Amino acid sequence: MPPARKRTRSYDPVKIRTAVLAQFGHVRAAAAGLTPEQLALPTRLGDWSVRELAAHLTMAVESVSRNLDREEPAKPELALLDWPFATAARAGDIDDGTRRLAEAHPDLDALFAETAERLAGKLQDAPGTRVLATRTGAMLLADHLVTRTVELVVHTDDLNAAVPGLDIPHDRQALAACTRLLADALAAKAPGGSTEVRVPPYAVVQCVEGPRHTRGTPPNVVETDPLTWIRLATGRLGWQQAVQDAKVSASGERADLSAHLPLMK
Repeated sequence: MPPARKRTRSYDPVKIRTAVLAQFGHVRAAAAGLTPEQLALPTRLGDWSVRELAAHLTMAVESVSRNLDREEPAKPELALLDWPFATAARAGDIDDGTRRLAEAHPDLDALFAETAERLAGKLQDAPGTRVLATRTGAMLLADHLVTRTVELVVHTDDLNAAVPGLDIPHDRQALAACTRLLADALAAKAPGGSTEVRVPPYAVVQCVEGPRHTRGTPPNVVETDPLTWIRLATGRLGWQQAVQDAKVSASGERADLSAHLPLMK
């Protein structure tokens, strides 16, 4: 018997807009206090410095405003769950664009202020059904904003890892949306019902081919916290290391997710 069809997760558009603005605000406040020495620190993203990583975050958010300025496509081409798998092809363009942006804007405070003002203004009257011509494909604004929570949460974590003591907070709604989208992406990449992946308090998904669980305690269970899950899904942390460090609890013969991770590279 085929597995039951999974219902596509929905997101509250008002909460997502608020989350994007809030998380960008957290990053902006932290970036304003970075010293020249901190801005020059290396990050875990190749040879990007903290300055380039911060500039990239403005670019990720500016994509909303920029695409709202562009002509609207006739219809969306990219579903929300397609997005995590569509970003790798643009890695070279993203790297080049980030370096140019950081070089062209030595005043990061001004760049963050301009980006925040444009975003708030553009979102004020734009409906979630507006189609955006994003570089990964035409998407609904509501869906694109969910992807911005991933960009913001993931790179907030990158900044915190690069600058000791920075401790930029994660907006709860942004963290929840990021966690859920990446959990659903795993279920889409490894469809099935033999393994239950739990990321409390935000997500539980069934995945991996094999005997389907129907009641009681599942025979294969993976459990971890949101930031560990996000690091696994985006390649910041390896599966074996996470298990070894007790960041992940994995029980059952089908609980090894190493073949399916990372989801985003």
